[in-house]
Amino acid sequence: MNLIIQVSNNWNFFIFFKESFVTKKKIFFLTFFFLLSIFSPYTGSQAIKALKEQNISVVLINPNIATVQTSKGMADKTYFLPVDMHTVIDVIKKERPDSIILSMGGQTALNVGVELHESGVLTEYNVQVLGTPIPAILLTEDREAFAKMLKTIGESAALSFSAETVDQALEAARKVKYPCLVRAAFALGGLGSGFANNEQELIELANKAFAASPQVIVDEDLRGWKEVEYEGK
Repeated sequence: MNLIIQVSNNWNFFIFFKESFVTKKKIFFLTFFFLLSIFSPYTGSQAIKALKEQNISVVLINPNIATVQTSKGMADKTYFLPVDMHTVIDVIKKERPDSIILSMGGQTALNVGVELHESGVLTEYNVQVLGTPIPAILLTEDREAFAKMLKTIGESAALSFSAETVDQALEAARKVKYPCLVRAAFALGGLGSGFANNEQELIELANKAFAASPQVIVDEDLRGWKEVEYEGK
């Protein structure tokens, strides 16, 4: 049986379900949204509806009571708990899901999913990641690695370098040239980001970014460029 369910613009999500969806019995839905994530609650709720239509049991973790996802009749079970690794592990031990969805929970769900993978918890409890796989999440989170991957398929990308110290950030800025964008990696809502016009401003922004993340990204300044957005259908 081939089944394609359109619940998101994420084509990885479509393809996975076409191949493997019908084998799953209980899905663990990991989600957390800030108010700025306008579209995420909608796509997540549509995913839950699609899963329920296929008689798949859905377990949801979402501490936000003011979202349609946590409304009565959506998930089979809803845990109003913080989305962090220790909490999620406790729920996995209790619910024993077949699979987990990370790609519709924003940056928090992605970060926790990577932690669960690297700690071996998903393997220990035989929980399969549906949708975007962990290697793809890691690749897209690391902009430098992502740029290298694009080069392998003949696609260009704006200059971008990662740094784990202020000195590395300064070296990256010398390659990118000023002004440049400095931002924290693996962070929500542009936390710790800003434009640096010189070394002093970069040092200040880098220290601010390192307070929120162990890695800082130094990007080429794209202000004034035209932006074209593509949406998969």
